[in-house]
Amino acid sequence: MSETLTPTVLYLVPTPIGNLEDITLRAIRILGEVDTVLAEDTRTSGRLMQHLGLKKPMLSYHLHNEHQTVARLLTRLEAGERMALVSDAGTPGISDPGFLLVRECLAKGLKVECLPGATAFVPALLKSGFGAERFVFEGFLPVKKGRQTRLRELAVETRTLIFYESPHRLVKTLEQLAEALGPERQASVSRELTKLFEETVNGTLTELAADFGGRPSIKGEIVLVVQGHKEERRAD
Repeated sequence: MSETLTPTVLYLVPTPIGNLEDITLRAIRILGEVDTVLAEDTRTSGRLMQHLGLKKPMLSYHLHNEHQTVARLLTRLEAGERMALVSDAGTPGISDPGFLLVRECLAKGLKVECLPGATAFVPALLKSGFGAERFVFEGFLPVKKGRQTRLRELAVETRTLIFYESPHRLVKTLEQLAEALGPERQASVSRELTKLFEETVNGTLTELAADFGGRPSIKGEIVLVVQGHKEERRAD
């Protein structure tokens, strides 16, 4: 007898981080086939669905309600309903809600698929000019508790470092990284990736802090890439 294939009930669907052309044909097909779309912000995802000419029931699924909604969603998924999880931009589960629902689905034997697609840190890493062979994605640094400890730990990390940061915290983060990692450590700031005013600025942490600190305002989501610590080679 041939093995019966378990049907997928949950799809993780990456959405464009700016340019609406950056969505795959498969993602469009899946969004059109599922029964329900779980969206971080139904208004944002609703505009994308409208752009794609798709109409589907949408449910709100975000950081502040995921623990309360997972049980209800699992009941529907176990009954055979197919859902697509999307975030406002990029791949759900990367610095966005998704992990909890995926974990609980797998624990109940429900099949989950993740489509490849847009995510902000990959183009920022490649545009930085730093080594991409070995890197570590840190997401957002702790805002308060544990922040300084984490910065000290990262000071000796030899792999390329990647962070997400908000515009209003960027300058402070650059200044703190300069203090912890050294003012001459090379870094790269990318913002508004794939959009009309996309910008990537390279320099030392001190230079970048001065550059962005002197601007009247900073807009767009930020990806910060920092060169890893270079270990001094000892003679044999």
